[in-house]
Amino acid sequence: LDRERADVHRLVVEAWDGGSPRRRGRLRVSVRVLDENDNAPAFSRGEYRARLREDAPPGTAVCRLRATDPDLGANGEVRYAINRRQSDPDGYFAVEERSGVLRLRRPLDREARALHRLVVEARDGGAQPEGGLSAQAFVRIEIEDINDNQPVFEQDTYVTSISSHTQPGTEIINVAATDRDSGMFGIVTYICSGDPHGKFSIDPQFGIIRTKKQLDHEAQSEYTLHIAAEDCGSPPLTSLLMLTAINLTDRRRDSLAVKIVILDINDNSPSFMSSPLSYVMEDVEVGFLVHHIIAKDPDEGRNGQVTYHILSGNENKAFELDKITGLLTTAQFLDREVQERYSLTVLALDDGSPALSATQVLTIIVLDVNDEAPAFLKQLYETAVHENRDPGEFVIRVEAVDRDAGLNSLLQYEILPGPGYEKFKMNSDSGELVTAASLDRETQEVFSIKGSSCHDLGSPSRSSTAQLSLTVLDENDHSPLFAKTQYQISVTEDLEEGSPILDLSASDEDAGLNGEVMYSLIDGTYGAFAIDSVTGSIITTKALDRETKSQYTFRAVASDCSTHFPRSTTVSVVVHVDDVNDNDPIFLQNPIRVFVPAETAVNETVATVRAEDVDLGSNGAVVFNLMMAETVFQINGKTGDIILWEPLASKDFSTQLLVTASDQGITPRTATAVVIIFTEEQEEVISFSHSLYEASVPENSAAGGH
Repeated sequence: LDRERADVHRLVVEAWDGGSPRRRGRLRVSVRVLDENDNAPAFSRGEYRARLREDAPPGTAVCRLRATDPDLGANGEVRYAINRRQSDPDGYFAVEERSGVLRLRRPLDREARALHRLVVEARDGGAQPEGGLSAQAFVRIEIEDINDNQPVFEQDTYVTSISSHTQPGTEIINVAATDRDSGMFGIVTYICSGDPHGKFSIDPQFGIIRTKKQLDHEAQSEYTLHIAAEDCGSPPLTSLLMLTAINLTDRRRDSLAVKIVILDINDNSPSFMSSPLSYVMEDVEVGFLVHHIIAKDPDEGRNGQVTYHILSGNENKAFELDKITGLLTTAQFLDREVQERYSLTVLALDDGSPALSATQVLTIIVLDVNDEAPAFLKQLYETAVHENRDPGEFVIRVEAVDRDAGLNSLLQYEILPGPGYEKFKMNSDSGELVTAASLDRETQEVFSIKGSSCHDLGSPSRSSTAQLSLTVLDENDHSPLFAKTQYQISVTEDLEEGSPILDLSASDEDAGLNGEVMYSLIDGTYGAFAIDSVTGSIITTKALDRETKSQYTFRAVASDCSTHFPRSTTVSVVVHVDDVNDNDPIFLQNPIRVFVPAETAVNETVATVRAEDVDLGSNGAVVFNLMMAETVFQINGKTGDIILWEPLASKDFSTQLLVTASDQGITPRTATAVVIIFTEEQEEVISFSHSLYEASVPENSAAGGH
């Protein structure tokens, strides 16, 4: 057994006897399956990804982990914990034991650590096996940079000397500042002040200071410039530098010039000073500055002049590197969903002979923007759900994917308003659709929900929709219903065997076998009737005899054809058997011997004949007649009284009268009796009219019945 697939098994046990008609009894048995801790918790994802600003305060919710366990009770209670042996030994994060919400515990520093990887364990509360069952999920947390580091100059003070003959536009020095922040926060621009006469200029991007006008030693021999290095944050952070430039005197006369030149040899390779890691948003324009590659060579002259080259990793020509300045810019549009990471091998080469070089692998991380809409795995989800289930019954799980990352890829699901949508609710995190109310197939069999929507958590959010088609499966929750609550019909007793007398009709709102109706008869048909189990037509199965039984009352049963819990309805059927003239009158005595004294007066009743007809109405109304004309005796047609009409001729008078008894049917039926009349006393003999009498009595007949 598997409780998670079926927690209750319902059986129907049936017992029946061997009588006719067969009688049955039923018993419903429900078997409930008890839970065992045989399912480990299961995370909704194998890996969770999140992004968190480095200035997030402790207590900030990072993400919510969700694990489910289909077991019951403690076996299905899930608790969460970070596996400190495998991850986060410094305790930067904590997970709420019950809810699975991951929160920050300590302040972050992206410059110290930009990526945190956690191993989170979900464990159920089962007693067996010891400690319960568990599962693990991985959490990748990328720390988003904030502008918390100001640019730092490589030197506190720069001092340089220049000649009065220096031409305008000559580069005199290159100041450099670095910013540990990333992206825009780490891009440095330079501003020069303290030069009211505009003798100098500075390249705001590269920090190169050049002469702008002709210098005059006699006018001013020393300049002090204030250089500000400012990042691109909002608000920007700034560092200040003081530069002293000394204008040397040009001694042409009366002087001794001693010049010492130290010749350099190329004995130093370039050394990279710039970070091997850079970040860029995927939606930047072509030509956007991604990174400033800086390599230093302590040699002088051409031996210290460095050029930059990309050796590998730029096969698709996504980036362009200025070999002189080291500025790396985009050469085409980037798409993080196509390529998230670039590893460029950069060569720094000096101009010595032989040339010396150094390489650096520059990793460029393409940061996500919300440029991808979620996409459902299907545009049409079709499924079926049983009716009459309790609210909360699982229906289907819809799933969409978003190629973006972080919050841009975290999806929330919902049902769009439409006909019947209120009968369902959707888990916004998992996309699981469950019933919000019990469904009734007979009220609505198909739900076509026009939109199941999901949207990401990006800003602005993107969304997509899919259609749901839900079919409600039938359960046998309706009994067949007859068109009437009782049926009464009259039939004549001369119907032939097999004649149809009544067509019953019952309907069942259920579907399939649950709505297919079969008919049967129970109670008191006395073998006279049968019903077609499919059509419901009742026919006679033997000849009827109203005089034996004039009315039948029995029940018809309409049962559906469900294979599990069939349902049935009964209706009373009353069949009245109408009379036909199928019985002759019967004389109660035949022959009749009558002694008439010779002195009997005229008009005196000398005898009375009796006859019965078991038919009804005029078919059973009997009239009497004499078959032959008679002057001495007459008969009363209604009462059967034989009256002396004339005086008897002698004392030994005797005669025989033939009396007919006829009913009043359309085609009358007649019986004849002999009445023997005599005047001499004779011994009267008593005799039965029949030598054998036969009758049938149904069982359960009431006492006193005729």
